[in-house]
Amino acid sequence: MSGRRTGLTPPDGAKPPVRHPDAPAPGELIGAHYDQCFGCGDAQRHGLRLEARAGEGVSLTAEFTVQPAHQGGPGLAHGGVLATALDEALGALSWLLRVIAVTKRLETEYVRPVPVGTKLHLEAEVTAVDGRKIFSTATGRVGGPDGPVAVRADALFVEVPIGHFIDNGRPEEINAALADPDQQRVARAFEVNP
Repeated sequence: MSGRRTGLTPPDGAKPPVRHPDAPAPGELIGAHYDQCFGCGDAQRHGLRLEARAGEGVSLTAEFTVQPAHQGGPGLAHGGVLATALDEALGALSWLLRVIAVTKRLETEYVRPVPVGTKLHLEAEVTAVDGRKIFSTATGRVGGPDGPVAVRADALFVEVPIGHFIDNGRPEEINAALADPDQQRVARAFEVNP
């Protein structure tokens, strides 16, 4: 994992993260929090459909394959798509803490180009918690989990109340999500939004 960069260093007194007892077990698929999420949802035609699996402690692994719709330069992943994949993996860590959190800051470093058709292997972990602030880091590799690093990021997430989504989201989507008869899907849609 990458080292801390300016502004994303946990302060003195920050605590080590603690995995929630109800978090998914290591190796378990975390699953999409909302089917319309561009990062993890399966209803997004050109979305990443990132699949994350719980790791040990407060960590996870994830994968996604760069599709033609994800291009920036000819035949290469768009940098914003790669940043989105990192943000999605980092956001999924909230499932292991069992908190609702949003991205406050994401700092991405691009190390090598990622061609279309490449499966990007991601590792993410929470490094510290300080009150509502959650510090985390992620690395994306090509060619396998031990392949060369292509992209990495450090992030600061902030725990928020459920009202953050209800007060700020577009009413059509909020109402549709709340009207879903499957209460488990309703809870997941609002539980984590990376």
